[in-house]
Parts: sequence; C-alpha cells; structure tokens
Amino acid sequence: MLKRADYNSSDDDTLAEESSDYQYHYYYYRVSDSQRNILKAISQNPGIRYNDLARLTGFANGVLTYHLNILEQSSYINKFRHNKITRYYPLNISKRELSIISHLRVRTEKDIIMFTLEHDSCTFNEIVKHSGKSPSTISWHLRRLCADGIIAVHYGEYNIYRIIDKKLVNQMLHKYKQSFADKVIDNFVDMANQL
Repeated sequence: MLKRADYNSSDDDTLAEESSDYQYHYYYYRVSDSQRNILKAISQNPGIRYNDLARLTGFANGVLTYHLNILEQSSYINKFRHNKITRYYPLNISKRELSIISHLRVRTEKDIIMFTLEHDSCTFNEIVKHSGKSPSTISWHLRRLCADGIIAVHYGEYNIYRIIDKKLVNQMLHKYKQSFADKVIDNFVDMANQL
C-alpha cells in the first residue's frame, strides 16, 4: 500500500532530475509548495487515485480538489478516467504507458499480466486456475486487456493469451516498482534483473 511521505524542499531537485521533460521542469518550479507536493506524489505514483493521493499528501479533500483542479486546468498533470475510476499521471507518461499502468493498478488484471509474463503464453483455464477467480471475472478482465492492446489472444482449440509488448510492460514494472508495492512484482523484477 502507499506510505505517507513528508515532502520537503530538498526533494525538489531530486524530482526535477528524475524527469527528462523540460516542460515538466518549467511547470514544476512555477507552482505553489502544496501543488509541488501533489506533483511529486503523482510523479512517484503514476496512476494514483484520489483517496490514495489525499492519504499520501495529508491534504483535506477540499484542499486537494482545489489544487488538482488548478494543476489539471493548467495542464500540469494528466487526469485519466477509465471505467468510472479517475487516476492522475505526470505529463511525461505516454498514452501507451498510461494504459499499462492503469491496468497494473487493478489487482486482478495485474495478476493476469504477471502470470502471462512469467509463462510467455497461457490458456484461459490456466489463468482462471492461477487467479482463483470465476471464469466470467477473468473473461471480463481479459477482454479489457485485449481491447487496450496489452494482451493478445490466439483463437484455436484453446485460446492462448500472451503479452503484446513484454519489454514495455517490464519497463513499467521496473520503473514504478515502488508505487505498485507488491511482493509479486518485487519478485518478478528481481527475477528479470538476474537474467
């Protein structure tokens, strides 16, 4: 889960150095301290939901809403709404990365992605067995993953599922490892680093 962090001005240079986007640097230094804290939290936890952002920054709902509206109207952050869930992203994340991260933030979809990454390709029944969820639930999540181009399916006697862009998914897992805070991802990233 997300841990609350106390942000201070010494962290400002670190965040600015982490981003390679000049426009992001420019915006970062033209905002208030409160907005800078929000930008930092969003940068470290792309795809963060409102309640997690409130918990992480310690801002009350009204204060957070006010600053998020300013940041969004000024095009300092991306707000992405998918299936009635709103998530916040820094500007330097591409739409493709945004899509992958949003799916990795859904527990069942993350489990499907991780299982499929580990096994290169797998059948529907293998995914159902691994997840412990009902076939209809897995089918619904797989349709979403396929529709967004994360997973491809080969239809035949058995439907075979595979990750379309393993390299990009691995990069997202590695780059934002801390924000996902999950032992399964930690183990997978460690295993990938050993290869």
